[in-house]
Amino acid sequence: MTLFSKHTLPKIAPSLLAGISLIALSFAVTAQSKLNGAANSASPTVQSINLEGLKTLLNRDKSDPKPLLVNFWATWCDPCREEFPDLVKIDKDYRGKGLEFVAISLDDVTELKTGVPEFLQLMRATMPVYLLDENDPGPAITLVDPKWSGALPATILYDHKGIIVYKHFGRFRDAELRAAIEKALTNKGEKTVQSSAASRLFSVSSF
Repeated sequence: MTLFSKHTLPKIAPSLLAGISLIALSFAVTAQSKLNGAANSASPTVQSINLEGLKTLLNRDKSDPKPLLVNFWATWCDPCREEFPDLVKIDKDYRGKGLEFVAISLDDVTELKTGVPEFLQLMRATMPVYLLDENDPGPAITLVDPKWSGALPATILYDHKGIIVYKHFGRFRDAELRAAIEKALTNKGEKTVQSSAASRLFSVSSF
């Protein structure tokens, strides 16, 4: 057994100091890693979009081979919040394969820099996100689909020609949407796929 004494202490001190330095360095690295992680997981910038901007977004460039997936949602819409993690996964799985995906929020414009980006950061969403800035959303609803009542969520897939090849009003079915995306990516989806559950709409009082 070795006992500590005033004679052995000077020999121990350097190793003790080295240990403290190593611990301090470890904490510093961990802190920097967390900061970098926070920066990498920063929520995307939410931009406001009006009716004309929406028209431009939906008018697909026929020379662009990429299909476009659009999801209309809001932070106050429970089914929207419930399905959003699946949308984040779809964006991650298909973006590299050629799918363009944008989310359009129908929240109040006051949530542009608060509630909407906070939710997106929580979801770790990185797709482009817009917030519809129109006092009357009626024309925007008609523009998207005259048959759409304005119920949320609403998910619409356009092929590279700008033709709707899938639409679903209400919470979508993951396998169903993925199948439609696969077809659109291989240019096989020429006809509109009406979701089997599309008739089950969620009422939205603001519309």
